[in-house]
Amino acid sequence: MAIRVRLAVLLAERGVKSKDLARQVGITEANLSLLKQGKVKGIRFETLERICRHLDCQPGDLLRYEEDPP
Repeated sequence: MAIRVRLAVLLAERGVKSKDLARQVGITEANLSLLKQGKVKGIRFETLERICRHLDCQPGDLLRYEEDPP
């Protein structure tokens, strides 16, 4: 996958626990865990907005495009 999710990194940098973010954003801890692992096919913009608001970041801070090796 060429899109990498950096949510775990941002949580660590900001000292935020996954369960606290899940509660604030309004998603289950299980879904947040899947998102952190990059095991989701998509994310609602509303959820992305809530995460960015809570972590004071931009969508580009959470998601990175990396080319797969040939």
